[in-house]
Amino acid sequence: MDDEAVIARDRGAMAGGTPPGRAHGRLADEVYDTLLGQLMSLRIEPGSRVTIDVLARELGVSQTPIRDALNRMEAEGLVVRVPHAGYRIPPQITRHRFEDMLEIRLLLEPAAARRSAERASLQQVAGLRRMLAEMAELEGGSGPTAYGAFGLRDAAFHDLVALSAENQIIREALARLHSHVHLFRLHHDTQVTHLAMAEHEQVVAAIAARDPDAAAYAMRRHILRSGDRFRRLFDEVKDADGMAAEA
Repeated sequence: MDDEAVIARDRGAMAGGTPPGRAHGRLADEVYDTLLGQLMSLRIEPGSRVTIDVLARELGVSQTPIRDALNRMEAEGLVVRVPHAGYRIPPQITRHRFEDMLEIRLLLEPAAARRSAERASLQQVAGLRRMLAEMAELEGGSGPTAYGAFGLRDAAFHDLVALSAENQIIREALARLHSHVHLFRLHHDTQVTHLAMAEHEQVVAAIAARDPDAAAYAMRRHILRSGDRFRRLFDEVKDADGMAAEA
Protein backbone atom coordinates (compact mmCIF):
# COMPACT_ATOMS: atom_id res chain seq x y z
CA MET A 1 0.00 0.00 0.00
CA ASP A 2 1.50 3.34 -1.05
CA ASP A 3 1.55 6.44 1.17
CA GLU A 4 -1.37 8.14 -0.56
CA ALA A 5 -3.47 5.05 0.15
CA VAL A 6 -2.25 5.04 3.76
CA ILE A 7 -3.25 8.70 4.11
CA ALA A 8 -6.72 8.00 2.73
CA ARG A 9 -7.21 4.97 4.97
CA ASP A 10 -5.95 6.65 8.14
CA ARG A 11 -7.97 9.82 7.63
CA GLY A 12 -11.06 7.69 7.34
CA ALA A 13 -10.17 5.71 10.45
CA MET A 14 -9.48 8.82 12.53
CA ALA A 15 -12.75 10.42 11.45
CA GLY A 16 -14.80 7.25 11.81
CA GLY A 17 -16.09 7.36 8.23
CA THR A 18 -15.36 5.95 4.81
CA PRO A 19 -11.83 6.83 3.63
CA PRO A 20 -11.57 9.49 0.93
CA GLY A 21 -11.69 8.08 -2.58
CA ARG A 22 -13.74 5.05 -1.55
CA ALA A 23 -17.18 6.42 -2.40
CA HIS A 24 -18.84 3.87 -4.67
CA GLY A 25 -19.75 4.78 -8.20
CA ARG A 26 -19.54 7.76 -10.45
CA LEU A 27 -22.84 9.18 -9.17
CA ALA A 28 -21.45 9.35 -5.63
CA ASP A 29 -18.44 11.25 -6.98
CA GLU A 30 -20.73 13.69 -8.78
CA VAL A 31 -22.77 14.21 -5.60
CA TYR A 32 -19.55 14.75 -3.66
CA ASP A 33 -18.36 17.39 -6.16
CA THR A 34 -21.74 19.13 -6.02
CA LEU A 35 -21.76 19.24 -2.22
CA LEU A 36 -18.12 20.34 -2.08
CA GLY A 37 -18.89 23.22 -4.43
CA GLN A 38 -21.90 24.28 -2.34
CA LEU A 39 -19.84 24.07 0.85
CA MET A 40 -16.89 26.08 -0.45
CA SER A 41 -19.17 28.72 -2.01
CA LEU A 42 -21.04 28.94 1.32
CA ARG A 43 -24.29 28.05 -0.42
CA ILE A 44 -24.51 25.49 2.38
CA GLU A 45 -24.00 27.79 5.34
CA PRO A 46 -21.56 27.03 8.18
CA GLY A 47 -23.35 25.58 11.19
CA SER A 48 -26.35 24.41 9.18
CA ARG A 49 -27.81 20.91 9.37
CA VAL A 50 -28.04 18.63 6.35
CA THR A 51 -29.93 15.35 6.07
CA ILE A 52 -29.73 12.55 3.54
CA ASP A 53 -33.40 12.58 2.60
CA VAL A 54 -33.52 16.35 2.02
CA LEU A 55 -30.37 16.26 -0.13
CA ALA A 56 -31.73 13.29 -2.09
CA ARG A 57 -34.86 15.27 -2.94
CA GLU A 58 -32.93 18.43 -3.82
CA LEU A 59 -30.44 16.63 -6.08
CA GLY A 60 -32.92 14.14 -7.51
CA VAL A 61 -30.90 11.02 -6.65
CA SER A 62 -31.33 8.06 -4.32
CA GLN A 63 -30.05 8.12 -0.75
CA THR A 64 -27.17 5.71 -1.45
CA PRO A 65 -24.86 8.13 -3.35
CA ILE A 66 -25.78 10.88 -0.87
CA ARG A 67 -24.76 8.64 2.01
CA ASP A 68 -21.51 7.64 0.30
CA ALA A 69 -20.64 11.26 -0.45
CA LEU A 70 -21.39 12.40 3.12
CA ASN A 71 -19.34 9.55 4.57
CA ARG A 72 -16.42 10.68 2.45
CA MET A 73 -16.92 14.29 3.52
CA GLU A 74 -17.06 13.26 7.16
CA ALA A 75 -13.71 11.50 6.79
CA GLU A 76 -12.25 14.73 5.39
CA GLY A 77 -13.64 16.92 8.18
CA LEU A 78 -16.05 18.71 5.86
CA VAL A 79 -19.16 17.62 7.77
CA VAL A 80 -19.82 16.30 11.26
CA ARG A 81 -22.17 13.40 11.91
CA VAL A 82 -24.86 14.15 14.51
CA PRO A 83 -26.34 10.99 16.07
CA HIS A 84 -29.97 10.47 14.96
CA ALA A 85 -30.00 13.91 13.30
CA GLY A 86 -28.02 13.64 10.07
CA TYR A 87 -24.98 15.84 9.53
CA ARG A 88 -23.89 19.36 10.46
CA ILE A 89 -21.61 21.77 8.61
CA PRO A 90 -18.80 22.88 10.94
CA PRO A 91 -19.06 26.53 11.95
CA GLN A 92 -16.72 29.02 10.31
CA ILE A 93 -13.47 29.30 12.21
CA THR A 94 -13.13 32.26 14.57
CA ARG A 95 -10.13 34.62 14.65
CA HIS A 96 -9.17 33.37 18.11
CA ARG A 97 -9.22 29.71 17.06
CA PHE A 98 -7.30 30.58 13.91
CA GLU A 99 -4.48 32.13 15.97
CA ASP A 100 -4.42 29.14 18.33
CA MET A 101 -4.30 26.76 15.39
CA LEU A 102 -1.46 28.71 13.79
CA GLU A 103 0.54 28.52 17.02
CA ILE A 104 0.15 24.73 17.19
CA ARG A 105 1.15 24.32 13.54
CA LEU A 106 4.28 26.41 14.09
CA LEU A 107 5.26 24.11 16.95
CA LEU A 108 4.63 20.85 15.12
CA GLU A 109 5.06 21.20 11.37
CA PRO A 110 8.63 22.57 11.13
CA ALA A 111 9.70 19.70 13.40
CA ALA A 112 7.89 17.25 11.13
CA ALA A 113 9.59 18.71 8.04
CA ARG A 114 12.97 18.45 9.76
CA ARG A 115 12.40 14.77 10.55
CA SER A 116 11.05 14.16 7.06
CA ALA A 117 14.32 15.43 5.57
CA GLU A 118 16.12 12.89 7.75
CA ARG A 119 13.78 9.92 7.37
CA ALA A 120 11.63 10.17 4.23
CA SER A 121 12.00 7.27 1.82
CA LEU A 122 12.57 7.81 -1.88
CA GLN A 123 8.98 6.63 -2.41
CA GLN A 124 7.67 9.27 0.00
CA VAL A 125 9.69 12.03 -1.68
CA ALA A 126 8.25 10.89 -5.00
CA GLY A 127 4.78 10.97 -3.42
CA LEU A 128 5.29 14.57 -2.30
CA ARG A 129 6.33 15.55 -5.81
CA ARG A 130 3.32 13.73 -7.24
CA MET A 131 1.02 15.66 -4.90
CA LEU A 132 2.58 18.93 -6.04
CA ALA A 133 1.86 17.95 -9.64
CA GLU A 134 -1.78 17.19 -8.81
CA MET A 135 -2.14 20.50 -6.99
CA ALA A 136 -0.60 22.35 -9.94
CA GLU A 137 -3.33 20.92 -12.17
CA LEU A 138 -6.02 22.05 -9.73
CA GLU A 139 -4.43 25.50 -9.39
CA GLY A 140 -5.56 26.36 -12.89
CA GLY A 141 -9.15 25.39 -12.19
CA SER A 142 -11.89 27.88 -11.47
CA GLY A 143 -14.83 27.86 -9.11
CA PRO A 144 -15.29 26.72 -5.52
CA THR A 145 -15.14 23.00 -6.33
CA ALA A 146 -11.63 23.23 -7.78
CA TYR A 147 -10.60 25.49 -4.90
CA GLY A 148 -12.00 23.03 -2.35
CA ALA A 149 -10.23 20.11 -4.06
CA PHE A 150 -6.97 22.09 -3.87
CA GLY A 151 -7.51 22.61 -0.15
CA LEU A 152 -7.97 18.87 0.42
CA ARG A 153 -4.81 18.04 -1.55
CA ASP A 154 -3.03 20.73 0.48
CA ALA A 155 -4.08 18.86 3.62
CA ALA A 156 -2.88 15.56 2.13
CA PHE A 157 0.48 17.15 1.31
CA HIS A 158 1.05 18.26 4.88
CA ASP A 159 -0.15 14.88 6.11
CA LEU A 160 2.43 13.07 3.97
CA VAL A 161 5.18 15.29 5.37
CA ALA A 162 4.08 14.26 8.87
CA LEU A 163 3.81 10.60 7.83
CA SER A 164 7.33 10.58 6.38
CA ALA A 165 8.61 12.14 9.63
CA GLU A 166 7.60 8.88 11.34
CA ASN A 167 5.96 10.67 14.27
CA GLN A 168 2.40 9.43 14.57
CA ILE A 169 1.57 11.76 17.47
CA ILE A 170 2.36 14.85 15.39
CA ARG A 171 0.40 13.42 12.47
CA GLU A 172 -2.69 12.66 14.56
CA ALA A 173 -2.58 16.08 16.24
CA LEU A 174 -2.48 17.85 12.87
CA ALA A 175 -5.25 15.68 11.44
CA ARG A 176 -7.57 16.52 14.31
CA LEU A 177 -7.19 20.23 13.62
CA HIS A 178 -8.62 19.92 10.10
CA SER A 179 -6.90 23.27 9.68
CA HIS A 180 -6.82 23.27 5.89
CA VAL A 181 -10.52 22.56 5.63
CA HIS A 182 -11.31 25.51 7.91
CA LEU A 183 -8.91 27.89 6.19
CA PHE A 184 -9.92 27.13 2.64
CA ARG A 185 -13.56 27.66 3.54
CA LEU A 186 -12.80 31.23 4.59
CA HIS A 187 -12.53 32.70 1.15
CA HIS A 188 -12.16 31.68 -2.49
CA ASP A 189 -8.85 33.29 -3.40
CA THR A 190 -6.72 31.93 -6.25
CA GLN A 191 -3.77 33.97 -4.98
CA VAL A 192 -3.67 31.71 -1.94
CA THR A 193 -3.20 28.61 -4.09
CA HIS A 194 -0.52 30.20 -6.27
CA LEU A 195 1.63 31.34 -3.35
CA ALA A 196 1.16 28.07 -1.44
CA MET A 197 2.43 26.09 -4.43
CA ALA A 198 5.76 27.94 -4.52
CA GLU A 199 6.22 27.49 -0.78
CA HIS A 200 5.39 23.77 -0.97
CA GLU A 201 8.01 23.33 -3.67
CA GLN A 202 10.66 24.82 -1.37
CA VAL A 203 9.69 22.39 1.40
CA VAL A 204 9.93 19.39 -0.94
CA ALA A 205 13.23 20.56 -2.39
CA ALA A 206 14.76 20.74 1.09
CA ILE A 207 13.39 17.32 2.06
CA ALA A 208 14.69 15.78 -1.18
CA ALA A 209 18.10 17.39 -0.55
CA ARG A 210 18.17 15.83 2.94
CA ASP A 211 18.64 19.26 4.50
CA PRO A 212 16.78 19.23 7.86
CA ASP A 213 17.46 22.89 8.71
CA ALA A 214 16.29 24.11 5.30
CA ALA A 215 13.18 21.90 5.47
CA ALA A 216 12.22 23.21 8.91
CA TYR A 217 12.85 26.81 7.81
CA ALA A 218 10.85 26.40 4.59
CA MET A 219 7.91 24.90 6.46
CA ARG A 220 7.96 27.59 9.15
CA ARG A 221 8.09 30.32 6.52
CA HIS A 222 5.21 28.70 4.63
CA ILE A 223 3.01 28.55 7.73
CA LEU A 224 3.84 32.13 8.72
CA ARG A 225 3.09 33.46 5.23
CA SER A 226 -0.07 31.38 5.01
CA GLY A 227 -1.09 32.80 8.38
CA ASP A 228 -0.58 36.35 7.09
CA ARG A 229 -2.66 35.64 3.99
CA PHE A 230 -5.59 34.23 5.90
CA ARG A 231 -5.27 36.82 8.66
CA ARG A 232 -5.96 39.51 6.08
CA LEU A 233 -9.25 37.78 5.28
CA PHE A 234 -10.37 38.21 8.88
CA ASP A 235 -9.39 41.88 8.70
CA GLU A 236 -11.38 42.33 5.49
CA VAL A 237 -14.48 40.79 7.06
CA LYS A 238 -14.06 43.00 10.13
CA ASP A 239 -13.74 46.12 7.99
CA ALA A 240 -16.79 45.13 5.94
CA ASP A 241 -18.83 44.59 9.10
CA GLY A 242 -17.73 47.98 10.41
CA MET A 243 -18.81 49.74 7.22
CA ALA A 244 -22.15 47.95 7.29
CA ALA A 245 -22.73 49.06 10.87
CA GLU A 246 -22.00 52.70 9.96
CA ALA A 247 -24.32 52.66 6.94
